[in-house]
Amino acid sequence: MVKFMSGSSRGGPYRSQRDEGPPDEVIEVGEVLHSSEENQLLCKATVDQVPWFSKTVYLENKAEVGKVDEVLGPVTDFMFSVQVDKNMKAESFEKGTKLFMSPSYLFPMNKFTEQSTSRGRGGRGRGGSRGGRGGGRGGGFSRGGGGFGRGAPRGGGRGGRGVWRPRG
Repeated sequence: MVKFMSGSSRGGPYRSQRDEGPPDEVIEVGEVLHSSEENQLLCKATVDQVPWFSKTVYLENKAEVGKVDEVLGPVTDFMFSVQVDKNMKAESFEKGTKLFMSPSYLFPMNKFTEQSTSRGRGGRGRGGSRGGRGGGRGGGFSRGGGGFGRGAPRGGGRGGRGVWRPRG
């Protein structure tokens, strides 16, 4: 659980990075489908919210199971994997075992399903075809050099991987 601590770091409160035990409230987020040889569980989501990566998953009694490793599958019917803690074996979880998380570590589904609205005039965003920041000076994505604004490509333009050529 992340708590604000007294004091400041760079002008604001800092957050403790330690895990301070189970949260006050947990809600069901999924159920176990099967385990893998890498001590992971594949779980079917039972909520319409998406769990955050690397956040702790619990049993109903708030016993720690492990951390969310990946989220996969279609948006309407997704699954997630859990990297089980070292002191537990993934094989010990039966199919259908319910898993829980803190509700504060779930993204709303609309974060992944809503279309982003275009910025600027006439659907052109930054660096569009006429004017704007970076427009007309090699910015945007118009010159094949990457993007990220004007000037050299990301990484300073020094060296890079070069052009691939077959051997021989």
